[in-house]
Amino acid sequence: MDSKNVIAAIALSSAVIVLYSLFFVPEQKNIQQNLIEKEKVEQSGDAPSLEQKETQITISREEALKQSERIQFENNNIIGSISLKGASIDDLTFKNYKVTLNSEQRVNLLGPRNIKEGYLIESGFVTSDKNIDVPNSDTIWSIEGDNKLTENSPIKLSWTNNQGLKFEKIISLDDEYLFTIKQKVINESSNKYDFYSYGQIIRNEIPEIIDFLILHEGLIATLDGELIEEDYDDIQEKKFTKVATRGWLGISDKYWITSLIPPKNKEFKTTFDYKNKFRANFISTDPLALNEKSSIEEELQIIVAAKRVDVIDGYAQSLNIDKFDLVIDWGFLYFITKPLFYGIDYFFKLLGNYGLAIIAITICIRLVFFPLANFSFKSMAKMKVLQPEMVRLKELHKNDKMKLQQEMMALYKKEKVNPMSGCLPILVQIPVFFALYKVLFVTIEMRQMPFYGWIADLSERDPTSIFNLFGFLPYDVPSFLVIGAWPVAMGVSMWVQQKLNPAPTDPMQAKIFAFFPLFLTVILAPFPSGLVIYWTVNNILTMAQQVFIMRRTTVKTTT
Repeated sequence: MDSKNVIAAIALSSAVIVLYSLFFVPEQKNIQQNLIEKEKVEQSGDAPSLEQKETQITISREEALKQSERIQFENNNIIGSISLKGASIDDLTFKNYKVTLNSEQRVNLLGPRNIKEGYLIESGFVTSDKNIDVPNSDTIWSIEGDNKLTENSPIKLSWTNNQGLKFEKIISLDDEYLFTIKQKVINESSNKYDFYSYGQIIRNEIPEIIDFLILHEGLIATLDGELIEEDYDDIQEKKFTKVATRGWLGISDKYWITSLIPPKNKEFKTTFDYKNKFRANFISTDPLALNEKSSIEEELQIIVAAKRVDVIDGYAQSLNIDKFDLVIDWGFLYFITKPLFYGIDYFFKLLGNYGLAIIAITICIRLVFFPLANFSFKSMAKMKVLQPEMVRLKELHKNDKMKLQQEMMALYKKEKVNPMSGCLPILVQIPVFFALYKVLFVTIEMRQMPFYGWIADLSERDPTSIFNLFGFLPYDVPSFLVIGAWPVAMGVSMWVQQKLNPAPTDPMQAKIFAFFPLFLTVILAPFPSGLVIYWTVNNILTMAQQVFIMRRTTVKTTT
């Protein structure tokens, strides 16, 4: 029966989550089990460690920005500044994304190191020789030439020590989210030196995150083809280190990514650690030899982006960044989730509304599963026709369970009915349901995107509530009572669909199944409204198909 199938589907969904956590997530434990070996590499390697300088977090963002001279940058997507103290990128705002739907404040991602929300990027050269002065977080850089960074005008920063070494940085910005840094050391002395290039991201505190299995927020990398995902609390307990020859590293939020792409074709050591602040950094493992009267140079990329699929995939391809598309947490159903997004995005470009696109993709999914659903509904229709005979057999053999089972199986065989056939469409659609939930949950494209009427954001719950008649009564209700119009429509459609299916012969089962639409309405009310729209439309299409098939099957059976 369909009600039983829904229960089975939910049970299986829970099992999928549990099994995933048991059999897939433990790869992270394997990473931690290898930490001792990797730390030996770190401790025994020639590359120096990156020292961490602590700062007191006491002032506001506005005050912190005024404490140092700055170079402004801006393009069509981001605006911010680079501090000449430390040459750090520590001020970045997304121009096209608001903090909340009804707010005019734009999303600030990066911030100066000496504030509570400090979040910044540094790069440069270090050496194992403690007698050599190299730039650090307190170094005041000078600017040469243009004093504003745009997509058409790079900037050049320089600093010279008292030992004949000049450090230079040429920073360029593209028209989206990419910073390219060419860093150089010029030796005007007669001495020889070894330098190691590095880049690091520093974040002072854990941001407000959604602590749920469906989404990773924290430190992330792909190193030699392996995806590394470390939660903030994991790094607080123990640091992670790995040596690789290709990849990228960064810190990921739900909708935003701050990432470093080390110099190509060179071995580097990646470290995630925590010492009163979180750090994701890399340092080259092979030194660059700086001879007398010569220079060395390396290039790295920094991407601080909104995780739009076209942007992330574009950078992955144009910069040849290994598995950079995994910046977006597509999950272990990647092979379903990403194509499903492309389908929704296609219909959005065609129809101009993501809600309509969800409905269109729902229709497409129903068409794909049409033959399977036909088979299932035909079997269910026959089951409903056989319901009186099944009741008669249960009454006749109520004291002989074995005989009842034999008679029921004989009836199924005679009428060519498979009582489990109704489960198959549900089981097949579970991955699609999960994938759509994932798409709605993690993709920024649907963030703050409206449908029609009261749905202003498809990625958020339906804001109306049946307990104030969907806004007609002049009072607000507590959040746990916000059960909107779309969840109610979904519950009603599920109840009607339930009436089309064979009723349970057991009175207790009948009561449980009658309660089930209400249960799912309450459970799914907080889910993204786009997902509830999908389920409601899917129910309606399913009912239409089911009524059509059942009528044909009933007529055919009674003749």
